Parts: sequence; structure tokens; C-alpha cells
Amino acid sequence: MIAYHDGEWGVPVHDDRIHFEFLTLEGAQAGLSWETILKKRESYRKAFAEFDPARVARFTSARVKRLLENPGIVRNRLKVASTIQNAKAFGRLQKEFESFDSYVWSFVGGTPRVNDWRALNQIPPRTAESDSMSRDLGKRGFKFVGSTICYAYMQAVGLVNDHTVDCFRRATILDGSHRH
Repeated sequence: MIAYHDGEWGVPVHDDRIHFEFLTLEGAQAGLSWETILKKRESYRKAFAEFDPARVARFTSARVKRLLENPGIVRNRLKVASTIQNAKAFGRLQKEFESFDSYVWSFVGGTPRVNDWRALNQIPPRTAESDSMSRDLGKRGFKFVGSTICYAYMQAVGLVNDHTVDCFRRATILDGSHRH
């Protein structure tokens, strides 16, 4: 968790494959701990074609059956099916907006929202932007994209900088001295 926080969480993402990875992992996390999902991340990468949405969109029912037998991922039929459905919807969005990246960054006006939280308990589970993203993704055929999942995704991929004001990562992300 420390390595994830210190190296990835909140760093602005502009790579569609990474967007698909985080959208998938955040959806898989629903009802579980993020630590559980991080432990399964490498298995998810192997199981879901390195998060290549075009490849995942072509997964067959036989592939789904094998995935549901894979102990390295969350073996929930709805979550596995949603990943494939989301991959198809992801491809449609890429065509419409030239990239998924362009689409998701539009929810924050193209620039990360920087919050000034002093304590973790101040961070909301959802916002008007995550509500809007959730509604729009749902209309476009995405599943497991409720507002709370969308907000966690927005935090993970740097659409929102929710590092508290006393966290060293807040400043390094703001000044651009981060790596992703």
C-alpha cells in the first residue's frame, strides 16, 4: 500500500491502457479492500491481456469460464462480464473522443482538481464530478461505475489530487516531480 501511495496514487494518467486498468481494478474492488485488489493486480494483468481493451473486448464465453476458475482474480461472474462489456464501451468512447483520456479529463476541465484536505476523514466518497462521470459512463454501457467507484478512479488516475496538505506526495505531484 505504501509503494502504491508513494508511486502511483494521484499521479495524472494520460495512457488509455492505464485508464482501463484502473477502471477495471476499481470496479473489481467494489465490496472488497483495495489491498486485496493490489495483491491480485499482476494476476489481473495476465488474465485481462495486460489491460488491452481491444483484446479484452474480444474475450469469448470460453475465456470467461477460464477466468471464473482463476484464483488470482476476483471470481465474480458479474465483475468479469462487466470488464468485457466495459472494454467494448471503452473502444466506442475512444473512437468518439479520439481517446478515453480526452473523455475522462473533460470531467475536470482538463486539469487535476486539487483539494486542500487536512485529514483523511474530510475526503468525500463522491463528488458532483464523479456523479456526472458515473451517470455518463452508465448511459454508455459501462457497469460497476457507481459514483463512489468513479471517485476512487478519479483519485487513482490523478483527475483529483486528494493527498492531504501535509502529505509529501501532494507537493511532488503538483510540481510535476512524479513518475508514472
